[in-house]
Order: sequence, then structure tokens, then C-alpha cells
Amino acid sequence: MRALCYHGVNDLRVETVKDPEILRPGDAIVRVRMSSVCGSDLHLIGGYVPTMQRGDILGHEFLGEIVETGADVKRLSRGDRVIVCSLIGCGHCDYCKRDLWSLCDNSNPNHAMMDALLGDTIAGVFGYSHMTGGYAGSHAEYVRVPYADHNAFKVPEGIPDESAVFASDALPTGFMGADLCNIKPGDVVAVWGCGGVGQMAIRSAYVLGASRVIAIDRYPERLRLAREKGGAEVLNYEEVHVNEALREMTSGRGPDACIDAVGMEADSTGLTDVYDRVKQSLRVQLDRPAVLRQAIHACRKGGTVAVMGVYFGLIDKFPMGVLMNKALTLRSGQQHGQRYVPRLFELMERGEIDPSYLLTHRLSLEEGPRGYKVFKSKEEACMRVVFSP
Repeated sequence: MRALCYHGVNDLRVETVKDPEILRPGDAIVRVRMSSVCGSDLHLIGGYVPTMQRGDILGHEFLGEIVETGADVKRLSRGDRVIVCSLIGCGHCDYCKRDLWSLCDNSNPNHAMMDALLGDTIAGVFGYSHMTGGYAGSHAEYVRVPYADHNAFKVPEGIPDESAVFASDALPTGFMGADLCNIKPGDVVAVWGCGGVGQMAIRSAYVLGASRVIAIDRYPERLRLAREKGGAEVLNYEEVHVNEALREMTSGRGPDACIDAVGMEADSTGLTDVYDRVKQSLRVQLDRPAVLRQAIHACRKGGTVAVMGVYFGLIDKFPMGVLMNKALTLRSGQQHGQRYVPRLFELMERGEIDPSYLLTHRLSLEEGPRGYKVFKSKEEACMRVVFSP
């Protein structure tokens, strides 16, 4: 089969690789119909995530068709149209039973690598380095899905592929960000980052009861979509002082909740941005936490900061004193997609959430390297590239 493979920093190649096979009775083989890029994939190709190897197949957000199942698969049948959660849960460990699927104890066979980095393991992830399991990703014609009964979800007939594909990752990640905020009716929520996850966090915050959502970014097209599709008020951080603007917009209090939908490669302005970039380039710190700092400073006293942007290492100048003295609640995590997908399908069927506008570029798999270039540089008003093998 053909697949988009990693060969070094910013070096992606479409190659012929071995077809996946059923390895365990709970496996299924999915023929990929759509596989989306994700902002967190840029951390991989930028060289910020350790344990990537040449030839690794990228991609973790996808929709496809079941073509083969192992003997123990009961919920799925050949021909089913499914989305697959990007983080893999076994369905049996204590964390999966608690609906904390991204913390699965059993799906990451290389957990020792993660233990060394974080002191514990998270779930395996499709196409996301060997420390998260070394699983082949979805930018390919076929994918092996472990524990398929727990990780693949049949798509209701009324939901088109162009919407359903984002229920694999972007939509549940954004929804979880809003859910972690414990939103009460009338709350004001600020969202940093108007990429795919940020757009979904904006819409999800309204679904969960927010009265106002304020979105922060610098790209005019993304801010326009946040306003027109999400209903958010918008701030361009290159044109305003974000914290001062947020105070003014909330009668001096600050937002009730803040969502970091950016993560480890946050852009900012001024000397702080220079400081973070130099330290990251020297690998003195792995992450650029500009958004996290801003969110903590901006949030009202007693409020909640939810972190859905990916972080992997140590950060500098973390405002712990602000967090503690303002009595903030800090919540975070990789998305527990299996918890949210059934509810999200219901919201999509009712027309309350429609992620299809995220799909701005549909390309063939053979155009994979160009697709990533357009996505990374945000050319052509690109929000998400989706590959159709």
C-alpha cells in the first residue's frame, strides 16, 4: 500500500509499504477514506517529539471502512463506515472503565519510554512516535486498529464523511476542553488558538452553556471563521494587548474559563517570544508556553484553565504564584474520545455542531508532502488538509 512517511525534520515522503495484518483477535483493518492533518502532527515533523524513526507512517485522525476483523471483534462488521479515536483504549483497565481513555494502561507497548519521560504512561496513539506505541498512522491506504470494538465507532447514516472525520480527534479534543471548564450558564470563555481544535472548543463552549466566547489568534481567516461559524468575539493578539482587552471585555474580572488550544509551539510577541524560541531551539526547554502563561494571568480569580494543546517537556517561567494565589483550577489531558463520540454524533445529527468547514483542502495521499507544507505555513487560508487515498 501507499503511505506518507516521516524521514526527518520536515522531510516527508510517500512510499510503498507493507499492508497491515490482523495481529490479535481484537484487531480490525480499516480502509482509509479520509485522513486529516492535525496541529500536533507539526510537532512531529518539526523534531520536537522524541523517538520518531525514519519510515514511520504519520496521521491519527481518520474515517474509513472496515474490511477485516479479528475473531474477537463483535460490534463491527465488514463494510461498516467508522471513525477511529486517535488515542487507543483497551476497554478493560481501570482508566478505561473510568472513561479516562487516553490514560489507558495497556495500549502502549512501549510504556517504558513514556515512563522515563513523564513518570507514567499514556495510551497508545496512531502515528505519533514510538514512545506512544509505534503504531502505524492513518496517512495510508489501510490501518490496523487494535481493540477495535472500543476504538472504532460506526458513523450514523445522516452524517457525511466531511463532518464525521473530525469526530476522530479535533471535535472531541475541543469538546473536552470546554467540558473541563465546568461551564455554568452565563459564563464567559476565552479560547486561545483558532485552528481546528480551537474552533471546536468555541462551538462546544456554547453548547455547554457559555454566554460569550472570546477567541484569540492572529490569522484573519481563522478569526473570521471563529466569528462567523463559531459565534465568537475575536481578538488579534498582534493588534491588542490580550490580557488588557480581556479585562476590558469582562468588566475587569477576566474570563470565567480559559482554554489553551495551541500548546508547545505557541507564537507570541515581544521579548518573551524571542526568549522562548531561543530556549526551544537550544533544547533548554522543549515547549513554548506563551499561551499557557497568558491564560493563567487572564483567567478570573477562582476560574478554570483547560489545556488541550499538546506539551511534552519542561517549560520556563511558569506563573505558579499567579495560579495558586488566584485559586485557579488547572485541568488538562489528551482527549478521551471514546467518552465523547456518541454524544458528539447526536449533536451533529441535530445540527448543533458541524465541523465540515474545517476541511479547506482535500488532496490525494500522493500530494501528502505538499499538503503538510500548505498546512504548516497556513497558505491558501488552510484550516485542515484531508487526504483521500
